[in-house]
Amino acid sequence: MGTLNRDDPTSLGLSGEGPRPVRIGHDEPEDWVAALSEPGAAQDAAMRRLHALMVRAAAHQIWRMRAALADASPHAVDDLANQAADEAMTALLGKLHTFEGRSRFSTWAFKFAILQAATEVRRIQWQHREVELRDLEVEAPAHDGPDHAAEAGELAAALTEAMRTALTPHQRRVAIALLVDGVPIDVLADRLGSTRGALYKTVHDARVRLRAALVATGHLTDTSPTPTTPAGTP
Repeated sequence: MGTLNRDDPTSLGLSGEGPRPVRIGHDEPEDWVAALSEPGAAQDAAMRRLHALMVRAAAHQIWRMRAALADASPHAVDDLANQAADEAMTALLGKLHTFEGRSRFSTWAFKFAILQAATEVRRIQWQHREVELRDLEVEAPAHDGPDHAAEAGELAAALTEAMRTALTPHQRRVAIALLVDGVPIDVLADRLGSTRGALYKTVHDARVRLRAALVATGHLTDTSPTPTTPAGTP
């Protein structure tokens, strides 16, 4: 993939105010899917144009998240934006046949770049942090009055017991890492050699099991919302 001028900080619009907004020019292909699918000069031009747009979209997202980076210099953002754009292009081309035309192609494409850019920033943020797969004792939240405090304590104990008995060790540790410790799902997937989809399914299954266990003990009714851990949802 081509890159923007790395020696010019303004190539990404990073001259102090962040990336310039991504704009769609008049030289866009009328049919992106056809232009990207058929080998030849038109495909080469479409690939270069799309990559440049995705670099800008990625740079914009990285700049928004720059507080998480140890190095947020224009050159570092440029490098990371190009890396994210390369990965996003690979993902997009693998799913090109799924584009249904419900939105502008460029809007659809930008989502790939933005999501990949956010993933790259989170990976950098966590690259030197240990992911601790641990068990959890749920503490009851503070409540006014002894009756409410007793109820909260009983529910916390029931939730702890349900996590211990109703979940597998893998489900328990994945749920705690994602929902309590706030580990980004792409980071956890990378550390475990898994996928986002597999981890989402693990958390979903864990919630279903927890709900069933708490219903069985009378701490939830069948119409109660699916329980979450204290930190909430991803």
